[in-house]
Amino acid sequence: MADPSGTTASGATPDVATYDPKPSLQYASAVGLQAAGIGALVSAVQNALGTHSSGAAGFFTRTGGTIGFFAAMGATFALTESVVANQREVDDSLNGAAGGCAAGFLAGIRARSLPIALASCAVLGTAIGTLDYTGRNFAPRDVESIEERRKRFFKQPRPTPSPASDAE
Repeated sequence: MADPSGTTASGATPDVATYDPKPSLQYASAVGLQAAGIGALVSAVQNALGTHSSGAAGFFTRTGGTIGFFAAMGATFALTESVVANQREVDDSLNGAAGGCAAGFLAGIRARSLPIALASCAVLGTAIGTLDYTGRNFAPRDVESIEERRKRFFKQPRPTPSPASDAE
């Protein structure tokens, strides 16, 4: 029988999953820098496909806000996810859903529309929460090999009766 101190009658402590706190600012800055890199790639593509007279400088002057926006969304997601996880002391899909909601809300605020902000919060929060819930993998877990799939697809020959069974 367990007492309130967490020990059992035999003196052993029960196996309880302990939560390791996440370093929020370190995680947010790392994800923010990664997202800024993706934003730089998007900005370069926008600059290359746009018609303008800015040349290569348009990467920063015309579409450079994309870099900052991606960095802000990434940092907002990571910070919210880690703060929620640290507050709840549980590492599950609700943390990712909260981070996705915060990042989506930021996207709607950039569009200067509260309905878009709320819809983006719902869509991005649901998408990331679902991704976290499935273990960051939408593929089926029991992936069969090509040989197993081939055997299942083609007809299998009927087993031939053995000569020993005819003699009986």
